[in-house]
Amino acid sequence: MALKEPSSMDELVYFTNRKVGNGNVMAWVYRKECPKCGKALMGKLKDEKTGKPKIRATEYVCPECNYTVGKQEYEDTLTCEIKYTCPKCSYEGEAEVPFIRKKTQVFDEEKQKKVSVDAVVFNCSKCNDKIAITKKMK
Repeated sequence: MALKEPSSMDELVYFTNRKVGNGNVMAWVYRKECPKCGKALMGKLKDEKTGKPKIRATEYVCPECNYTVGKQEYEDTLTCEIKYTCPKCSYEGEAEVPFIRKKTQVFDEEKQKKVSVDAVVFNCSKCNDKIAITKKMK
């Protein structure tokens, strides 16, 4: 498959590089071009004072034609590219899955019980073990 690693954070919607059990996962999601004009990459609204994207923006906007689409609707069309080392069988592989977060049960070390969290879930291509990339837990 040979995934192309990103060269800049400006071309990404999401990036993470973290340990999962005994393995590790690096995942990223590229921004897509505007479906209306096709000239520029869709991005979050920019703050007028700082010029940086608003973190909690609820919509994505095309900088060329100002076409607007909702955050959930836009993110459901994206694909997450993943390079991983499986925590169960130590297989190093790559995967492409839809960028959709699903509720998953994960054991919380601090609370000493299972909690439900949002995660992008994919299977190891060798042992078929489920690997979850959770949102950062607080």
